[in-house]
Amino acid sequence: MEWAWAAGSSSRNASGLYGTKGVPNATNVPGPRAGASSSSYGNGNAWLFGGIGRDSERNYGYLNDLWRFDGSEWTWVSGSDTKEATGEYGKQGLAAPENVPGARWGASSWSDVSGNLWLFGGSGLASGGIVNDLNDLWRFDGSEWTWVSGSATLGAAGEYGTRGVASPENTPGARRLASSWTDASGNLWLFGGWGRDAGNSGGWLNDLWRFDGSDWTWISGSDTVHAAGEYGKQGEAAPENVPGARHSASSWSDGSGNVWLFGGMGRDSEGNSGRLNDLWRFDGSEWTWVSGGDTVNAAGEYGTRGVTAPQNVPGAREAASFWTDVSGNLWLFGGSGRHSGGGLGQLNDLWRFDGSEWTWISGTDTGNAEGEYGTRGVAAPENVPGARMFASSWSDESGNLWLFGGAGFDSGGNAGDLNDLWRFAP
Repeated sequence: MEWAWAAGSSSRNASGLYGTKGVPNATNVPGPRAGASSSSYGNGNAWLFGGIGRDSERNYGYLNDLWRFDGSEWTWVSGSDTKEATGEYGKQGLAAPENVPGARWGASSWSDVSGNLWLFGGSGLASGGIVNDLNDLWRFDGSEWTWVSGSATLGAAGEYGTRGVASPENTPGARRLASSWTDASGNLWLFGGWGRDAGNSGGWLNDLWRFDGSDWTWISGSDTVHAAGEYGKQGEAAPENVPGARHSASSWSDGSGNVWLFGGMGRDSEGNSGRLNDLWRFDGSEWTWVSGGDTVNAAGEYGTRGVTAPQNVPGAREAASFWTDVSGNLWLFGGSGRHSGGGLGQLNDLWRFDGSEWTWISGTDTGNAEGEYGTRGVAAPENVPGARMFASSWSDESGNLWLFGGAGFDSGGNAGDLNDLWRFAP
């Protein structure tokens, strides 16, 4: 189990190398960025969209460039190679070559069974030049974008309808940094984030939504902001259980149809705000609090590297990266949060959860560690990405875990935006 630095720069704030749109090239690489949306699809391919970072001229701002990674090379597919591009919505439901989402970061993304990329919300630019939270839903079919639902304007309130009932009028409110996943039936799921509730108040959310390809359904959680968590008894599912409102949580789906949610920034069982380290499982009907604390800002319990133990648990954090491997294990990397001493910093610890217990696999148990890059393309035990938050992540069909960019620390221990691509083979 070793990291390999695959592509990109080992130094912060590099330029993006776009090449020719639609043409893969070994020299192509997205610019440094944080909060980009990513999703894998068949044959080892992955999508990367937007974020906040550096464009082709090293200017810093909101991005709307779409990239495809084929396991070897990057291709710039659509969008602009400069910052702050506005959205071109066209007609709702109709694909067109000129359609494109506006520049944004913190959007939610999915890939469906047909290989389409779906994108929802984030914070950025709609059809005008003002920045705010969005609730537009887009589909990219590999060639063209379609604006599917939601508003072409900023800051829209949620239209919740009746809990459990799908309706064409329903739509989640504008938000960024929500958690997302797909189920075995091809439905898209969305949880929480920072955004707008039913009354258009802004704050942390804990509403759970399902999109069936046509309509949204409000499934659970509150239609108002800043709801506290209802934890119940650890290990027991119950209808009243629900995670507290939060953004920047990590989420996974497993082979049994369960969804897992970890941490983020939000509200605990007492309504206090801070970083969380609670792990939840959703079985499609009810939530179960599985591990971690029900209060904010817990330190990490690392134990011995490589040794699984019941008391092990990652510290409270937000904006960590996450994967599911071919064996169904959950993996968690970095973020911003609490390390073993309870101190606050950016993290580069890698954890595995086997469905029952946590194991600390690699990285440090302290904050703000620099990256150890080694030789490009060569895996080695001492290699490890630097501490970071808001990095993008995906897994391929060979079982490799991929990590791209984020805001963090380079090989010299300097903080900034990153565009390094890493591969980890469990």
